[in-house]
Amino acid sequence: MNTIELKRSFHSLIDSINNDSLLMNFYDLMKTRTSTKEGQLWNRLTEDEQEELLMTLEESENPENLISNEEMKHKIIKCPFDDL
Repeated sequence: MNTIELKRSFHSLIDSINNDSLLMNFYDLMKTRTSTKEGQLWNRLTEDEQEELLMTLEESENPENLISNEEMKHKIIKCPFDDL
């Protein structure tokens, strides 16, 4: 999809949304993303935080370190029978 097609599709998507709250969230996101300079968030992190993120990214590329969506849901939403 070229830039013109993408913009047209983007406008059509926005025009099809009839939820004011969703539109406001979308607007805020786009405004923030277009006004934030690239690398600004990264530069606010400490050196330790940057290193931890890079290590996490590297670890996530190894399938052995990943868990399924179902397993993650189970960890987040504790089953009431887990303690029995």
